[in-house]
Amino acid sequence: METRKQFIRKTIGLSLFPLFGKTMRLSELHNLKNNLKATRRMPVLFLGHGSPMNAIEENEFVKGFRDISYNIPKPSVIICISAHWETPGTFVTATPNPKTIHDFGGFPQELFNVNYPAPGSPEWALETQKLIKITEVVLDDKWGLDHGSWSVIKHLYPLADIPVIQLSLDYRKGPQYHYELAQELSDLRDRGVLIIGSGNMVHNLGKVAWRRLNETFAFDWAAEAQSKMNAFIEEGNHDALIHYTKLGTAFEWAIPSPEHYLPLLYTLALQDKNDAVVRFNDKPVAGALTMTSLKIG
Repeated sequence: METRKQFIRKTIGLSLFPLFGKTMRLSELHNLKNNLKATRRMPVLFLGHGSPMNAIEENEFVKGFRDISYNIPKPSVIICISAHWETPGTFVTATPNPKTIHDFGGFPQELFNVNYPAPGSPEWALETQKLIKITEVVLDDKWGLDHGSWSVIKHLYPLADIPVIQLSLDYRKGPQYHYELAQELSDLRDRGVLIIGSGNMVHNLGKVAWRRLNETFAFDWAAEAQSKMNAFIEEGNHDALIHYTKLGTAFEWAIPSPEHYLPLLYTLALQDKNDAVVRFNDKPVAGALTMTSLKIG
């Protein structure tokens, strides 16, 4: 069986001859190579998105987002599960040109001026709808890309040339349900789809040290929860992470509401037994948040 490199070499050779009545251009060859890369099983990401200001600032976390993209084949489409789209049911965005949603307040105008004009993909929305059997998925034409999505994806793909769709979080359902729903998306990894969960593993705005927003430190309970979460992830102990409400006070304070935590379970649910886990941006911020991010596979 010929290797991928051998195939690409043969394809390059074809560029010297007419192909279907025309000569293959270098740009076409580049697109072909990108498509070939996308046929590999894609990794899965969990991105600790933190403050919306990360969209326009240059810091170590932004660098971490950017650097991880260099190790990922160019995807055909991105499906993002963001902490900031909760719905009574499961919805998927199906508009060809999703709007950039500025779902926050109290930030400088520069942040509100950001537009991330990535296309949507009604076709992939429909495909996602067909794959999910655990519930009925509604095609949505009103939502766009919220800041849990665009504020991090813009650093991975600044040209906004990858279609992005969002899958909502059903706030009526528990962690086990979300984990099982995510497992139904597994086949998409073999079809060039990059699945991203965007939230924060530790996220308690009620206990944030607001005067120390730019400091990387954790309160004792946050450090305990972060350490235990990382250990469970390394061990592949997803069951403990699904049943986090049984893990004591540190987890109770780290996850006072589940919306920022559930995207992590979507990412973990798609982990194969041989997938390596790369942890990056693994730092706390302002005492009560963590920026911990994962690349699986």
